[in-house]
Amino acid sequence: MENLKETVQRDQSALAPEIHPLIEDFQVLYQSLNRDTLSKVNMASVYHERVVFEDCFHHIDGLDDLFSYFKSLYENVEAIQFEFHEVCTNQSTAILNWTMTYQHPSLNKGQPIKVEGASKLVVQDDRIISHRDYFDAGNLLYEHIPVLKNVIRFLKRRMS
Repeated sequence: MENLKETVQRDQSALAPEIHPLIEDFQVLYQSLNRDTLSKVNMASVYHERVVFEDCFHHIDGLDDLFSYFKSLYENVEAIQFEFHEVCTNQSTAILNWTMTYQHPSLNKGQPIKVEGASKLVVQDDRIISHRDYFDAGNLLYEHIPVLKNVIRFLKRRMS
């Protein structure tokens, strides 16, 4: 198994060495990002000024609006951590699989919530111009709101 991991890592770095350092910087940024560090991080070091950010809840255009979004998002998050599992790159695109663990006082009785997801990043002019996150919105939010929790679980059981 370890040989497979080494092979994948070697193959990934061979695919797109020109964007690999930027993707590493992206990972470091997210591993250090929280409500206390947000004002200190340099998002412009990884994001293009015309970045487009999308997830199942938002569509954001531009670095200033992305920073404002993160500021409001992280405001009530007590703790957040990203663990990156796999990175696949080509000439201008990277896909990163991750686990986000976060704590919010209004969700899950303030206990940690783990969410599996992936980010698709497109690079232009040595910066990320497009960032699209994919994750289960129910697992991130809806299943941890008391009124919706049982409804979501019921629907998931019915669907499986």
